[in-house]
Amino acid sequence: MGIFITIEGVEGSGKTTLAGMLRGYFVEDGREVVGVREPGGTELGERVRSILLSHTGRIDPWAELLLYEACRAQVVEEVIRPSLERGMVVICDRFTDSTLAYQGYGRGLDLEAVESINRWVSKGIMPDITFLLDCPPEVGLERALGRINSTAGPREDRFEREDMDFHRRVREGYLKIARMEPERVRIIDATGDVESIYRKVRDVLQRYLRT
Repeated sequence: MGIFITIEGVEGSGKTTLAGMLRGYFVEDGREVVGVREPGGTELGERVRSILLSHTGRIDPWAELLLYEACRAQVVEEVIRPSLERGMVVICDRFTDSTLAYQGYGRGLDLEAVESINRWVSKGIMPDITFLLDCPPEVGLERALGRINSTAGPREDRFEREDMDFHRRVREGYLKIARMEPERVRIIDATGDVESIYRKVRDVLQRYLRT
């Protein structure tokens, strides 16, 4: 089997940038690597992603959860499982921890129900190591706003429009997950610049790969 790496964190924590840098790290090391994102990663997933992030009306929290899980079921079956079976490195920008943090802790859905659906949909596949890029939501949202205001930046998505209390609940949810699974979830201080964050992640990853 290959290696399954996930990257988690609040809005603007730098997940997508880090995912790209890690793909480059493994390519330079001569490893086969595939990068995916959630929601997305497949044709179906990308179509649902546009609904989840761009829909202007209210989405019921349970409907939101099930849309995310539908995307996950497809990407697990179409990309993640086959790639791991081929011995590849899979780097995923968000996975089940995001669902627990956002829909469970953030939206207030029943945590046991969310965890159960996560296990069912992911078919038992769990990350080997997860990097939680931790920063105060105020810092992350300021970064996201700067990206949005740039000439080439995408417009604000549905989650970036949520109030600060929601984002604080999401962050605390992530930290609770990390405290419950310290061997898998490694907390990385994401308040610094991109290069310093990458160095911290790379050091942790190199130690992990040597074990």
